[in-house]
Amino acid sequence: MSRKLSFSMDDESGDLVQRYEQFLSGKANGYFDVEELENIVEYYLRRGRTKDCNKAIDLGLQLHPNNSALKTKRAKIYLITGDDQKAFRVLDSLAESTDYEVVLLKIEVLLKLGRLVDASQLTDRLLADESEDLDNVYLDIAYLYLGQSDNETALGLLEKGFNFNNQNPELLYELAFCYEQQENFDKAIDINHQIIDIDPFANEAWFNLGQLYFAQMDFPKALEAYEYALAVDENDSLTCIQKAHVHFQLNQFEEAIETYLEYKKLTNYGHWQTDIFIAESYEKLEKFDDAIVYYRKSLEEQPENYEALTGIAICLLEQERFVESMPYIEKALVINPDAPDAWVYMAETYIGLDDVDKALLAYIKSVSIDPEQPDTLMAIANICLEKAEFELAIKYYFAARELDEYLEFVNLFIAVSWFKLGDLHKAAEYLHKAVEMDKDANILFLELCPEAEHLDNLL
Repeated sequence: MSRKLSFSMDDESGDLVQRYEQFLSGKANGYFDVEELENIVEYYLRRGRTKDCNKAIDLGLQLHPNNSALKTKRAKIYLITGDDQKAFRVLDSLAESTDYEVVLLKIEVLLKLGRLVDASQLTDRLLADESEDLDNVYLDIAYLYLGQSDNETALGLLEKGFNFNNQNPELLYELAFCYEQQENFDKAIDINHQIIDIDPFANEAWFNLGQLYFAQMDFPKALEAYEYALAVDENDSLTCIQKAHVHFQLNQFEEAIETYLEYKKLTNYGHWQTDIFIAESYEKLEKFDDAIVYYRKSLEEQPENYEALTGIAICLLEQERFVESMPYIEKALVINPDAPDAWVYMAETYIGLDDVDKALLAYIKSVSIDPEQPDTLMAIANICLEKAEFELAIKYYFAARELDEYLEFVNLFIAVSWFKLGDLHKAAEYLHKAVEMDKDANILFLELCPEAEHLDNLL
């Protein structure tokens, strides 16, 4: 069985199509054989011009009635345009064919129509023809199953192709992809290493290795893989930004900034997201003014940019510039009123402005949107404690403790609240828990409740 997936387009294709279009316009006479018409159809297919494809096939079938090659092209067009039933009818009308492209198209249309058993039987027939190119046959059929998101069947085919020839880079790439889809990262890594053994300059394999190590949070190995990929192609912008992300994950913020800036040089399109990454790196370095510069660059490009607005607000909060931070938080909340973190930033701003009541309302709004915020619940409880609303404070401390029993000082503050309510037994119970976590907790307790100093049964 000959293997012929598509017709190659040579340098004469343009002249052929020009002659054909002149013929259609009546400016020239001529005759086109089957192979010429197939080349014309392929030319239009590569450009997505399916109407022109059909017109060429119509002419071809007028000149060469019932030609199976032209009918095969029509079936291919129907598949591309989603007319699976029409594609099936055309292919079914053809006499039994051993042409490789025809059989592949039949398998594809059967898969699309959900006729999996028929597709499997046809696959077995195709694979029964043992040829020197069998690994590529496995690969071509695997592509069809991948197109239907049947990764498991595709993987089985690719593994058989691998057993036939483990030196086929195209097959190895798809095999690694299938392993990755199954989250079998170790096997995917091994396959990419095999590709690199075949071709040490395989940029894509080095990049894929970096991605796999990144997914496993093995950031040093990811960085090494990305650096090899960039050594092969220093202008690979996608690898460049991934390398910057790795530096960030490794807390190498200066290197991250440098690499993000390199990425900006490599790309001509919008940089608002990259400017946010740079700003976040400066923020981690506590260079808040530099961070604000890049957050503002991002805002210039995307004025309704929630991340940049909240980023500026956080930097201003860190510098205790509370009045300046408020407009950015307010605008962020206009863009996304259901963002729990923005309500927390607003609360912290009000705390800085000594407006505890408004801070409390903002914190409560935040937990009404997302109740699973132990730190925010703790902040609400602390305000209630300061306002001498001890029962309410205990309610929120318990809510926070339920989400995170290791919250710093949570047991201590529960003990303080019970003491203020006069329940010495419960105060002692939670003070004991606090001391188990921090042996100096009783000292802090006495600072908050100096009147308990002489109560031996409590301490």
